[in-house]
Amino acid sequence: MALTFRQVRYFIATAEVGKVSLAAANLNVSQSAITSAIKALEDELGSRLFERKSNGVSLTYEGHQFLQHAHNIVAAVSEATRAPRRTSENVTGTIDVGVTYTVAGYFLPPILARFMRAFPNVTVSLNEGEREQIEQKIVSDQLDLAVLLVSNLVNGTEIDAEVLIQSRRRLWACADHHLISRATISLADVAQEPYVMLTVDEANITALRYWTKTSYRPRIVFSTSSVEAVRSMVATGMGVTILSDMVYRPWSLEGQRIDVKNLSDGVPTMDVGLAWRRGAILSPAAEAFRDYLRLAFTGSGPSYLT
Repeated sequence: MALTFRQVRYFIATAEVGKVSLAAANLNVSQSAITSAIKALEDELGSRLFERKSNGVSLTYEGHQFLQHAHNIVAAVSEATRAPRRTSENVTGTIDVGVTYTVAGYFLPPILARFMRAFPNVTVSLNEGEREQIEQKIVSDQLDLAVLLVSNLVNGTEIDAEVLIQSRRRLWACADHHLISRATISLADVAQEPYVMLTVDEANITALRYWTKTSYRPRIVFSTSSVEAVRSMVATGMGVTILSDMVYRPWSLEGQRIDVKNLSDGVPTMDVGLAWRRGAILSPAAEAFRDYLRLAFTGSGPSYLT
């Protein structure tokens, strides 16, 4: 029996919330429907996608691998259900797109590759930089668009932005860490542990925003701009961290396991999205790029796809 689109949707919904009951409520279906769909999907793939725990489920290594494919399937189906009113070959030109470091490494490559195949006559010139530099270039028309962490945007007066995905932040810890076995974990619990702080893309500044809303502070033992360094240190038990699911991988480069747990506190999501100068008249190529990403991640139809 081939996998179905419903199974893929149910799998993504469960992976995003970590609980079958909550996924079922969000989709307005029964828990048994979710459970049956995931069981059938695992049988079809020949791999266990979730680890079942007393307080929910978490993705296995195979589950994390399949999650990206699942998102690609949903995006492809969404695109296929809309018939183009004009062919992509008619769209030509070059667009200058700003990207921040995290976006360039963990978000943009798959969707950019699909866009370039769909619009072979459009050249995308990527410009990597820090958020502040990108905002300045958007306002001065040096960039047509930017894909960045819109939750970090400062200039809301001259820049329009919209969210493409919201990636939840969770606790990362080594597989045998004592916090992993707890039913609930708060920032108060995390504050008692050695903490590895990521600094790239203002991650440290963002973290301190939600920490300062409490009376606790992270006990930072090391700060680094390298996600892989954070991953390795957490996996070896040198400390814990709180980072988004977008950059999570279950294994360090050394092959050691990293587990994740939800936090009981109101830790904000990391929002990735599009930004452009307010009032700007985008070229057809830039409009195609913006609309393509909108369609892929939010399902909203662009001007030439209905």
